[in-house]
Amino acid sequence: MPAVGIPTSGNNKEYVGNLTPYVLATCIVAAMGGLIFGYDIGISGGVTSMDSFLKKFFPAVYRKKEEDKTTNQYCQYDSQTLTMFTSSLYLAALIASIIAATVTRKFGRKLSMLFGGLLFMAGAIINGAAKAVWMLILGRMLLGFGIGFSNQSVPLYLSEMAPYRFRGALNIGFQLSITIGILVANVLNYFFSKIDGGWGWRLSLGGAMVPALIITIGSLVLPDTPNSMIERGQHDEAKAKLQRIRGVDDVSEEFSDLVAASEASKQIEDPWRNLLKRKYRPHLSMAILIPFFQQLTGINVIMFYAPVLFNTIGFGSDASLMSAVITGSVNVLATMVSIYGVDKWGRRFLFLEGGAQMLICQAVVTACIGAKFGVDGTPGELPKWYAIVVVIFICTYVAGFAWSWGPLGWLVPSEIFPLEIRSAAQSVNVSVNMIFTFLVAQIFLTMLCHLKFGLFLFFAFFVFVMSIFIYYFLPETKGIPIEEMGRVWRTHWYWKRFVSEEEDHPNGGYEMGKAGQTVKNV
Repeated sequence: MPAVGIPTSGNNKEYVGNLTPYVLATCIVAAMGGLIFGYDIGISGGVTSMDSFLKKFFPAVYRKKEEDKTTNQYCQYDSQTLTMFTSSLYLAALIASIIAATVTRKFGRKLSMLFGGLLFMAGAIINGAAKAVWMLILGRMLLGFGIGFSNQSVPLYLSEMAPYRFRGALNIGFQLSITIGILVANVLNYFFSKIDGGWGWRLSLGGAMVPALIITIGSLVLPDTPNSMIERGQHDEAKAKLQRIRGVDDVSEEFSDLVAASEASKQIEDPWRNLLKRKYRPHLSMAILIPFFQQLTGINVIMFYAPVLFNTIGFGSDASLMSAVITGSVNVLATMVSIYGVDKWGRRFLFLEGGAQMLICQAVVTACIGAKFGVDGTPGELPKWYAIVVVIFICTYVAGFAWSWGPLGWLVPSEIFPLEIRSAAQSVNVSVNMIFTFLVAQIFLTMLCHLKFGLFLFFAFFVFVMSIFIYYFLPETKGIPIEEMGRVWRTHWYWKRFVSEEEDHPNGGYEMGKAGQTVKNV
């Protein structure tokens, strides 16, 4: 039995090609699609801690927070209407990601990005001009449709454009954009909350138009990927595009493998049903479990509600937003560490190290909050040093997530799917991500109210489970061409039972034919 999770195939294929300025610029522009997701994550938590926003749309929450200072700190924000404002976006993103699978497959990755940008812009305009809660929720749903399209297409685009040796670093550009979006949103919330008249929340929500414009314009100027062009029958254009993005003339080996993958893809009439085949069990398992675990790290508890959480810990309203800016900065810097290390140290190392780091920090934060708040949620005055300790460990936790489950939760699923199921499988990945983001966002404040500091132990348990899962079941995908990924499953101690040796084709291990015939590449 090979070492746990490590591929041992000696039939490694290496395509020629360089990291050209053209492909680098292309991937940077495409990665900006993450800005809309990140901006929204950062803005929603900050806005819901602004008193003027709460007074206008959620007066019951405001009264509970302001008028009774003896209120249990764990329960002061427990409002299903307030959490519906945040989490309605993720239901919309779930629906959009399913539609986006067909758009991405039939019309290319660029069109999905364009739809994402336009829908997000419409949502930002409605939210910025909102007069009632229904307008807020309608705007949030349009934002969700935009995020569903962009999150479905951008990671695929990056994985297909990048040379395989640099695929990890370039794909993590998407997560870097998410973290930059969160940081920018936190900084803007901090300053907009100080505007006289209490209308700064409109600028925060309406400001989402800026990242929407970036991805909309970007989608119009970006080239399509060779994989997508071949899928739509544009072989000559695809070969010329592949030569340009690889920076060499002889791309015949990679091009022929892409064509073979496309031919296999065309044999599949229903990629959704195809996903259920036994040989795709490893891919489907990862498409479901990686985003499931990513949301149960507890990171969204920190990033959605960082201002709320810091306010609950005992900081003032300004200090809570400033603390969120600090965690946002840590998020960006730690993601850069991941960009540097993912193609050097590998995916598994970052997953396991990040998991251990998060587990330790969650235990310490549980002890700190539990010791001060007890079970009744009344902390009294928090000493400054105590608050600083909590912030330090929360930042260490954020760093652990930002160089492991944050970027790799998007990278690994986007690079392991064969072309014939790629769009459908990525939709499963995004859909599961959004389902559990919705559930965590919708029930977090209620769980905080009832589980109190034990909520962090709830997420710590899942961090432990997911680290065990990675150790035993995720093979290393570093340095393997995307259309050659089939071999990592055939050499894995567990998954090889689902992927037969007969499928060992140069294009990554698919059956290509009908009526039991297997077509091999020549």
